[in-house]
Amino acid sequence: MKLLFYSGGCEVANERMDEELYAMIEQKRSPRMTYIPSCSWGVEQYYKEVKNIYIKRGFVSVDCFPIDTKFTQKELDTALRADVVYLSGGNTYYFLKQLREGSLLPKLKQYVARDGILMGLSAGSIIMTPSIGMAGIPRFDCDQNDVKLKNLKSLGLVPFEFSPHYNGRKKVDEELLRYSKKIEHPLYACPDGDGIIINGDKVSFIGEVYPFVKGKKYSSI
Repeated sequence: MKLLFYSGGCEVANERMDEELYAMIEQKRSPRMTYIPSCSWGVEQYYKEVKNIYIKRGFVSVDCFPIDTKFTQKELDTALRADVVYLSGGNTYYFLKQLREGSLLPKLKQYVARDGILMGLSAGSIIMTPSIGMAGIPRFDCDQNDVKLKNLKSLGLVPFEFSPHYNGRKKVDEELLRYSKKIEHPLYACPDGDGIIINGDKVSFIGEVYPFVKGKKYSSI
């Protein structure tokens, strides 16, 4: 299993995370990436930025595959033959709803099982965990569940939940501590530019990653 959990941030901030990605593909000839945006509306600028970043670092193609527009089985199969699939940031509730309606959740699990590299940023990272409950926390700065999504179960590729854009503020900690009491899994909070790498049986923490477990916050690992 090869997974990369990006919190967020610009190209420079994510250099350490990207180096891990490049190490995973260094043996691949002509690596390809599929970028799956959380929403097709307004995606052009974000896609252009992602494409520019990764083309100059050796990817021969970075294709955009919106899932809230009609697509054929052939187009889906082509998208999931890429060496890397990138789940973007955005509204996590809307993203999960579209992935579920397009029957992509089992397809992405199969992709990972075939040794495909799955990376997510912010919402995309949350979606790789068992639940997108973190999308609603902290309540004063969270995604809006405008699609009225009730089933928050997601890909469940890892036994932890992920909180992106962590800033260490007291009010944020209070909500993360409260939430951590309600879940079975550890919760990892990451500032932008930091993240988590899963490569086979190896788990690597890049930068500062703060565990919240059963109502307790631990020092960064």
